Amino acid sequence: MTRTRVLTGITTSGTPHLGNYAGAIRPAIVASRDAGTESFYFLADLHALIKVTDPARVQRSTLEIAATWLACGLEPEKVWFYRQSDIPEIPELTWLLTCVAGKGILNRAHAYKAAVDRNRAESEDDDAGVTAGLFMYPVLMAADILAFNANKVPVGRDQVQHIEMARDFGQRFNHLYGEHFTLPEAVIEAQVATLPGLDGRKMSKSYDNTIPLFAPPATLRKLIMSIVTDSTEPGVPKDPDSSNLFALYQAFASEDETAAMRRAFADGIAWGDAKQSLFERIDAEVAPMRERYEALIAKPAEIEAILRDGARRVRETHVTPFVTRLREAVGLRDLSRIGPAADTAAKAKPALPVFKQYREADGRFYFKLVDGERVLLQSGGFDAPKDAGQRVAALKREGRLDAADEAVMLGDGIAREEVDAALAALREAAEQA
Repeated sequence: MTRTRVLTGITTSGTPHLGNYAGAIRPAIVASRDAGTESFYFLADLHALIKVTDPARVQRSTLEIAATWLACGLEPEKVWFYRQSDIPEIPELTWLLTCVAGKGILNRAHAYKAAVDRNRAESEDDDAGVTAGLFMYPVLMAADILAFNANKVPVGRDQVQHIEMARDFGQRFNHLYGEHFTLPEAVIEAQVATLPGLDGRKMSKSYDNTIPLFAPPATLRKLIMSIVTDSTEPGVPKDPDSSNLFALYQAFASEDETAAMRRAFADGIAWGDAKQSLFERIDAEVAPMRERYEALIAKPAEIEAILRDGARRVRETHVTPFVTRLREAVGLRDLSRIGPAADTAAKAKPALPVFKQYREADGRFYFKLVDGERVLLQSGGFDAPKDAGQRVAALKREGRLDAADEAVMLGDGIAREEVDAALAALREAAEQA
């Protein structure tokens, strides 16, 4: 059975809070237990360096976040769990992608544009205070994804653009060097970034309104009791759908518990009682994980061993062989292979025609079948990359050109028989592989 590869990156720049847990950690761990999914989870410590310059904070955050995911139920023996900086092929692939990435695309990245807009508002130079790390962040993220040919990447809406960029860079590389990369799809997590914080805004470190996931019970209760509510008196019905308190409760409660709390709101529950119920509900779920977390955080060497073992396994199984093939594709090759013997081998086994997929300036997706410099077949435009990919797969599978196919046309001066022969050769090679 072919499993869907799902990749999740976790930036090591802070302490996990309830919003991280309910919006990302909990659903990701549930998804990791799906037999049809091959799950990759990595601590994005290289990304953290873009905005965190305190080495101790990067180290501490890496430890806390690794311990958090393990305490919440991630099973490292059943998934791929590793630290980004332990995979040296990632920076190497970043450079390969940098050499095909369009600067114009990077100019449009949200984070870079926001920095430029701030500078302009303050009458500063556009790039004042902007590091190359911030500018190149999307290329590093693309390398994280493409190195494992991930099919799906769960992200919040603010990260969808980066997945589109990864697709663009992968398409450009494929166009130049042959089909190597699977083009990923963004999976929008509906709950991400929706859990309210202490002040009613999105729970975020940026707003200083978070509730740490593993805060001691007394601290957890104190923070929950400080959640902002309106002035509705006890006994007066309250609207649960406009209540941040209710939204928090619903994120942790079962359907029956949520229904009971909704009735309590209609009956005019006092805010203090509602907050006490919220504390009890959250603590009931968090307490066992808090105990595991405290045991893990006290043994950093064990967490280090888990991460290093994860990196070793994922390199051996996936990324090292793949990046080796990419080095070969771009021409970073063993020089001893150049010579008469290599030439003879090349003549004895001529290269097969290849399909190349790409995106044009009109925003549509195309493919062509090429034999060296000759274009045998050229497609029309497709609205989605998967449509173009499906047609390529069908041509490879059928081994011939359908006379009624309006999605493709013959290259200049190319006979239909020549195209059919090329397709048949591709099909035969695939069957022998």
